Amino acid sequence: MPHAIVQQAQPALRFIPPDYQPWLHRVVKTVLPMLLRSHGIQRVETTGVEELAQRLAQFQSRQARLILAFRHPSTQDPLVLAHLLWKTVPTVARRNQIPLRSPVHSQFLYDRGIPIWAGQLTGWVLSKLGGIPIQRGKLDRLALKTARDCLVNGDFPLAIAPEGATNNHSEILSPLEPGIAQLAFWCCDDLAEANRSEAVFIIPISLQYPFVDRQNWAVIDRLFNDLEQQLKLPKSLSLAIDHPGEKRYARLARLGLEMLTMFETFYREAYGQSLAVDSAKNVVEKTAYPDFATRLQRLREMALSVAESHFNLPAKGTISDRCRRIEQAGWDRIYRDDLEQLSPVARGLADWNAMEASIRMGHMRLVEQFAAVSGSYVREKPSIDRYAEVLTIIARAIAWIQDRNPQSISKLGQRIAKLQIGQPINVSDRYLDYRKSRRSAIEQLTADLQTQLEQSIKQ
Repeated sequence: MPHAIVQQAQPALRFIPPDYQPWLHRVVKTVLPMLLRSHGIQRVETTGVEELAQRLAQFQSRQARLILAFRHPSTQDPLVLAHLLWKTVPTVARRNQIPLRSPVHSQFLYDRGIPIWAGQLTGWVLSKLGGIPIQRGKLDRLALKTARDCLVNGDFPLAIAPEGATNNHSEILSPLEPGIAQLAFWCCDDLAEANRSEAVFIIPISLQYPFVDRQNWAVIDRLFNDLEQQLKLPKSLSLAIDHPGEKRYARLARLGLEMLTMFETFYREAYGQSLAVDSAKNVVEKTAYPDFATRLQRLREMALSVAESHFNLPAKGTISDRCRRIEQAGWDRIYRDDLEQLSPVARGLADWNAMEASIRMGHMRLVEQFAAVSGSYVREKPSIDRYAEVLTIIARAIAWIQDRNPQSISKLGQRIAKLQIGQPINVSDRYLDYRKSRRSAIEQLTADLQTQLEQSIKQ
């Protein structure tokens, strides 16, 4: 059974206010190299840092306000960004005689759900580093107000992941949410009202995690063996192919289709849902993956509909929109502010309601595991990095289903964290367009940021 099933209703989630503490910043900065190594990051490589250092100097001299818009392919991103700001930027600034005061840091938005599954200590640390929690499934007015004030008046820039969540793909960018563009224009509004002349910039930051040893296929094959054992797949099919590349692709296709079949059987037997499938295709053939993509989309729709029907939610919007809406509906039933007023019997029913909400949210969590999987990612470029990413997604999904700790991607080998600082986008230059048509300006800014980040992936 998936982990973190709630057994009882809980007190309402409280806002964790940002409370930056320099002493904790210094402590985390000291142990940062060890944290990076423990996550399999051998080194951090950066390009375009001088431009970032210059913009940060402008920020410190009150000439500019900054949003750092970073790609979010991995849970290691915060550590890598910390290395960029705490280590790399000051070094580059000194080398180029760019005047920067210590500390170089940023505040940041993070998902309010992180302290729920990672623990209260994590929430405390994030708060003391200046983090601002936000509930993504609703209009979190307090979080937005806090972020807006931080962006206009804070001592540090604001870092935001415009994708909204990790997608576990170094070479795929998920659709960007428009909130970062709205925050940037709100900052322009507030600066204009205060008669301040700072320019507002969004700085795109791309992150990727290639292997150090690009030929270490042995770790990939070992993960294949482990996953095949978890699914009790025979070895005969994969061993019948001589070419190593074709063999691996056949094994990947078979793993994916076996997982799909198991999920389809689960939803048919547990929820009476029927998914039409074409099981006649040979999984060795590459034509199996278009079938995989169609079936995966059907499965995602089915899993989301099981959750949405329970919460009486409409099936509209992107996968991310629907997941966030389900999450918030579940939280509303689990985390309540009326528990002390309930009778013992009503409290029992509230606990029952919370437990059922938690179970239904599990369907949304399942969809999150495969939200960015396309079925063609490896076929288009069968690199060791792409194999590792897709296999790790499967491994984490299996571990989640079995209530085990997800296998860390770092165990597959040492990686390089590559950061590329993009060309800053001057939001102030677009402010008149925003005043004329807010929706159009937000859409255009979001599209331009998406284009910049996508181009950085291809370079």
